Amino acid sequence: MRVLRAAGRRASAWSNGGGATREVAAAPSGAGWDAFDWRVSLAEVGRDGPYSALPGVDRVLTVADGAGLELTVDGTRHELHGRYHPFAFPGDAETGCRLLDGPVVNFNVMLRRGRSAATVEMARGDYAYTAPPPTAPTAPGGQRSRLVVALSGPATLDAEGPAPASPLPLERYDAVLLPDAAGFALRTDGVAAVVTLTRAPSGGPCPGRRAGER
Repeated sequence: MRVLRAAGRRASAWSNGGGATREVAAAPSGAGWDAFDWRVSLAEVGRDGPYSALPGVDRVLTVADGAGLELTVDGTRHELHGRYHPFAFPGDAETGCRLLDGPVVNFNVMLRRGRSAATVEMARGDYAYTAPPPTAPTAPGGQRSRLVVALSGPATLDAEGPAPASPLPLERYDAVLLPDAAGFALRTDGVAAVVTLTRAPSGGPCPGRRAGER
């Protein structure tokens, strides 16, 4: 289990001056833009503008703070009103962004097509995941892990293990990365994202995908 505190993240400003991004986690850890299999980040968007093209990458974008935005993806407009509604789109599509009412913070999941896949759930109140037994087959397509990110309000996470552990407190934008073999119970007073990430074996494809930075 890796605890990823929001306070330890560095902001990277966009070259066009329209916002900044903070990486939450990536695989392989520390991989650059050309080498990641998956990448999760939080982006502060301060003005309208186009998205950079990312060939071979699928995305899931969720507004985590702010009134929402309008995305135009290959000529089709999609209004994302409010928060906590994951929206999937291809990163290689021509995409533009218009803010509906002021700046937003976007929770982004980015997936290298054919090498990773993900589902993004919004958890409210209580959420639990029970780890499969040791004799269960491995996840189809390769390694699987779960990333829990507190998007609003405090949360606590109890991870399963051989010995009882104290509940782990999470403040806003704190995250925990857990392997598929680790069960956990989550309680949040707000909303938390639970991202199930499947990574293909080295050199192999990742079958199926459900895809979400500027």
